[in-house]
Formats: sequence, structure tokens, C-alpha cells
Amino acid sequence: MNPISIKDFTIYFENQGFEALNQWIDEHQPSTIFILVDDKTMENCYPYLIPKIETTATIEVIEIDHGEEYKNIDTCAGVWSALVELGCDRNSLMINLGGGVITDLGGFVASTIKRGIPFIHVPTSLLGMVDAAIGGKNGVDLGHLKNQIGVINAPVMTIVDPTFLQTLPIQHLINGSIEMFKHGLISDRVYWNDMKNSTDFHSDTFNSLIYQSAIIKSDIVSMDPLEQGARKALNYGHTAGHAIESYLMEHDTKDAVLHGEAVAAGILIESFLSIKYAHLSQTAYDDIKEWYHGLQLSFSFDEDEVKEMIELMKYDKKNSNGQIKFVLLTQIGDFITDQVVDKQDIINAFQELKK
Repeated sequence: MNPISIKDFTIYFENQGFEALNQWIDEHQPSTIFILVDDKTMENCYPYLIPKIETTATIEVIEIDHGEEYKNIDTCAGVWSALVELGCDRNSLMINLGGGVITDLGGFVASTIKRGIPFIHVPTSLLGMVDAAIGGKNGVDLGHLKNQIGVINAPVMTIVDPTFLQTLPIQHLINGSIEMFKHGLISDRVYWNDMKNSTDFHSDTFNSLIYQSAIIKSDIVSMDPLEQGARKALNYGHTAGHAIESYLMEHDTKDAVLHGEAVAAGILIESFLSIKYAHLSQTAYDDIKEWYHGLQLSFSFDEDEVKEMIELMKYDKKNSNGQIKFVLLTQIGDFITDQVVDKQDIINAFQELKK
């Protein structure tokens, strides 16, 4: 698999990524290499990574707890303090080894410490490989509101090695695959169908689908690095999905869900809205609905809960002038952005989750 080059960085696959990492280290001679991990990746992924790094530089490991609830400024403050105490300077390098929380938070920390040090993403989750570690978005949540604080700043490189997927339970593999399905919905009907026909997460075929997914996201990011137009398409399913995720995080009596699971529900909701507002065909919607039901998720909200989530949607970063704006499908493989939708139609769309 050839490297994928975007304006500011390159995505490498498998061993070629570690070769590129060592070449960069040799050329730049970082003073210290900091590796950010969580407790899960420290146990399962760090032992695989560390023998691949060839350097005489000091390596320091900074570990945080795993989970979306730790993707916040308080955790950043702890990592910033550790970096300073361990002698971080402008010539240090940070390697973010983990899923989306680690790459989002680690990229933000690296972009802001000492006004910015270089960083490299080594995503260990499927979600990280096809989404979080590509595109230069770094940031953290503000309370239960998703990704409210952050910067757009590209890593030196992203290294995608599907070997890490062997450490993940099936639920997390399905979670990451949902973003891959989304890539097909917004850009490529053939890819959407290929994903539906893929059943083995640990195969050369699926590795090829990961590669294609990275190309789809990279192409969109290249066209619109600052999310002024086409890149908004990557938020398909996320306006409703983030609201669901935030609502469940906010209420202690509710069970939290994985990001991709909430986005899957958001995809169904926004596909239903697409019938009325973007002329998506009923046949295409039924195809999406069949896929959603195959995930066997169990979301169900009453009208008062949906109204709370509509209020949360107002914090979505795509909005302007107080209006909630959706990305909607015109057909599988194409989209429109900045669509304002009637509140009652949003309420009706949430009812699709119950059917």
C-alpha cells in the first residue's frame, strides 16, 4: 500500500510507517521522545511499538486513563505538567499511541505545549485508523459537549498498522467500521457495497478497505482542510450522533455508548431527514435502514429526551446564526451541506430508531 500524502503530512501503512518514523528521528534528532498512552494501550500496544523505534534519545511514557470521559482539559493539564516536569522542549517529539481519545487529546497537547512540538499519530483502534488520526483535528470535550476545544494542526505523520486491531474486542471493531460505512455513504456507492459484503476484520480484504477509507477521508480533507465546505460531509450522522453521545454522557442514569454506535443512530436519523430535505430515494433509505438494524443497537428516546438532544445540537460546530445545520444525502455517494430542518421533523426522525 503506497503512502497517502496530504499537504502537511503523510499516512504510512504497516512497516513502512515505522521505517519513516525512524528516518524522521534520525534526521531531526529529537531531544526527548514522549509516548502518550492510556492504560489499555500501555498493556496491549506499547510492547509491540517500542522495539520498532530506533533511537538513542530518551523515551518517556505518559499514561492516562482510557475512555471518552477523560478527554478533557483536566487531563490535558496533567499531561502538560508531566511534559514540563520531564524536560519537554521545542525539539521534543510526541508519539500518540492509542485510539481516538489519545490522538485527539495528544495532538491538542502537542500543538499547545511550548507553542507547539511535532507529533506523530500511531492509532491503535479502527476508529483512529480511518478517522480520528487523519485530517489534523485535535481537541477535547467541554463537559459533555463533544470536541468544543481544539485546533487544526497536522501531525508529522500517521502510521496505520492493522496488527493493532488484534487487541480489540468485536464491539470496538464494529464501532470503527461505522465511520468506514459513512465514508461510502458520502462519497462512493461501490465502497458502501464492498463494506456491506465484508465480514472478516482480520483479512487482507478488510485491510484494503481501511486503506480506501483513509484515501476517501484524505481526499476530502485535501479539498477543504479548514472545514469551510466539502469537509463538512465528514460530519454526516454526527449532528444527531454527537447529541445522542453527549446526552447519554450527561445523564448518570444512562449507559454511555461508543462514538461509532451513536453515529450509526445519527446516520439513520439524518438519512430519514434526507428523504424530505434532499430527495434521497426510499430504496436508498431502506438500504441504510437494513444496515443499521444489522448492528443490533437499541436506542429509544421519548419526545422530551429528543427535545433535550435538539438543544445539544445547537452546540454543533457547523451551526451559524443559531440555526442547526445538517449534512444530508441526495443519494448514496453524494451529499448536500448546511441544511436547516424543522424541529418536528427531527423529532419524527428519532422515532425511526424504535422501528
